[in-house]
Amino acid sequence: MSKTQIDRRRLLTGAGLAGLATAAVTSGEAAAQTAGPEAPSSVPAPEPFLALNATEAAFVVAAVNTLVPPDDLSPSGADCGLAIYIDRQLAGAYGAGARLYRDGPFLKGKPEHGYQLSLTPKAFFTAGIAAANDWTHKTHGAAFDALAEADQIATLKAFETGAAAFDGLSSADFFAFLLGLTYEGFFADPLYGGNRDKAGWKMVGYPGLPAVYRDAIAKFKDRKYPNPPQSIADFS
Repeated sequence: MSKTQIDRRRLLTGAGLAGLATAAVTSGEAAAQTAGPEAPSSVPAPEPFLALNATEAAFVVAAVNTLVPPDDLSPSGADCGLAIYIDRQLAGAYGAGARLYRDGPFLKGKPEHGYQLSLTPKAFFTAGIAAANDWTHKTHGAAFDALAEADQIATLKAFETGAAAFDGLSSADFFAFLLGLTYEGFFADPLYGGNRDKAGWKMVGYPGLPAVYRDAIAKFKDRKYPNPPQSIADFS
């Protein structure tokens, strides 16, 4: 595994860097198209995006693949379903700000105050992607998803530190929002679209639903739990 892959992986292990670790298609879609007409029927059909348009989906796919590169630990972020997870969150009540107080006044808060914007999470994410692509066009001459890998990494670092100047919002706030959803998608129950094939759980050795293995905690203390992880869908 290259040093670049290890550095980017640190975002998921908490061991170092917080952030680093053209139609919209997921990596799975691209693989299916590459395979051609002889592709086996077992290849799952690509899932449609519900909240993200083609430009936004292309950005998210490229971003999660940059944050979670394919390596010995897991498939790429998109192949783990992270773009689908983000899309589903933005398409639902969370994206619409259903649990947020949004009547104002809207003042600049401190980080510990939580979300303080007048925009819904979906509107904030939409504005953030547009600002991100505007910045990459000015800086690198292309949209984020069209950049070379090294430029994508450098771009996300600029967002993370707030060095990239966005019009009307903070690039650091946008990156934190994107990174938080990436974390969630990688480790949430696969029922929500991410953590496909339980890749995140297998990577860290998480056995799944606590109710399933709680009786084995004492037996396997300080030892690896031998059974595969179980998700909500496994009991439906």
